[in-house]
Amino acid sequence: MSLEAYERFVYGACHLYDDDPVDSWNKVHAFQQRIVDYLNKVEYVHYKGSNMDIGFSVKGRTWINSDGKNNMPSGEVFSAPVEDSVNGKIRFSYPSIYMGQEVEDISLEVSNGEVVKWSAARGQRLLDEIFSIEGARRFGEVAIGTNREITRFTKNILFDEKIGGTVHLAVGQSYFHCGGLNKSSIHWDMIADMKDDGEIYADGNLIYRMGEFLI
Repeated sequence: MSLEAYERFVYGACHLYDDDPVDSWNKVHAFQQRIVDYLNKVEYVHYKGSNMDIGFSVKGRTWINSDGKNNMPSGEVFSAPVEDSVNGKIRFSYPSIYMGQEVEDISLEVSNGEVVKWSAARGQRLLDEIFSIEGARRFGEVAIGTNREITRFTKNILFDEKIGGTVHLAVGQSYFHCGGLNKSSIHWDMIADMKDDGEIYADGNLIYRMGEFLI
């Protein structure tokens, strides 16, 4: 993007072109709070799609409404999974950036909370190095992006993890205010698109399909 185009992108992501940006963020808060209130009564969440089939317990954990008060741009709901509960497979359709290095097409297989197999189309060596770090093969965050003004991937995680119609999981350090217990020197967000065929189930109930909440 040109500097002018990027300026429009950033301002748009922050709702600054809206007639009343404060009101827009208040609406984001209200929408996400409804989602958070629902998820905070749930014990088990399952992400499903052509690139994923992975579930985890959030029993006793807290979902947080990221609505622009502590992070800008914002637009996500997130929590910390029970550490040994994550099971399944997932392929992350967006490139993942860590310390300025790009890793493409990451696929993970997880058993009882631990990443047991991993691969990448590009950046395999970095992925191997990361997963040799203590705590990096367990998950510290699960999240759902909701910001529809972020319409493209820019390799800036502050924006990319908020893309509406995506989910992300972070390997490594947990957010303790969510109740997470995993400790690690890294926290690496990995993003997957849900807009084509993604579904989210909460305690067996379909609550999200193809990038849209149904609740």
